[in-house]
Amino acid sequence: MTEQDKVGGNNEAAATGWWARLRRPSTRYSFGAILAVGFVVGVFFWGGFNTAMEATNTEKFCISCHEMYDNVYQEYKETIHYTNRTGVRAVCSDCHVPKDWTHKMIRKIQASREVWGKITGSIDTREKFEAKRLQLARNEWKRMKASDSRECRNCHSLESMNSEAQKQRARKQHEMAREDNMTCIDCHKGIAHHKPEGMTEQDEE
Repeated sequence: MTEQDKVGGNNEAAATGWWARLRRPSTRYSFGAILAVGFVVGVFFWGGFNTAMEATNTEKFCISCHEMYDNVYQEYKETIHYTNRTGVRAVCSDCHVPKDWTHKMIRKIQASREVWGKITGSIDTREKFEAKRLQLARNEWKRMKASDSRECRNCHSLESMNSEAQKQRARKQHEMAREDNMTCIDCHKGIAHHKPEGMTEQDEE
């Protein structure tokens, strides 16, 4: 037997030993005690995880990097979603993060690529940001269209709109949207941020 075979055999025996210990019933602690400890640990883990998730949904977190603060946040401050006569504000996560847990987790995983972009400095200057703005916008428009503007509909609903209180042009557009089964982002691409330069007719559709 070679030395390599001996090392491999020892590693396999060690792994088998650990697995056997994990499967063996505890002689020191009762099953109830182990279950109680596991429950407490689980509660603390879930509480910490949920707290971290909620922290990443705040406006303060979203604009903590200068890439967002210096660019899209300044544009957002000019819109009705930031300040209006009723004082109801839609923050970043209201539009960009789903409410339900499953879609929220999917979105958070997708957003991990944005962390990589921060590390590599892909949009760390105004020039770099503007160069990528159209592609970034297209990615978000595509996501919103695929979800039937789910986040918009958390606050807005065609069925709840009082068409008589709307201007004639808006009323006509919303009637067309209802008839043609359109979604919010089809018409409202510039509602919270400036439209990127270089948009095509297809982008406007």
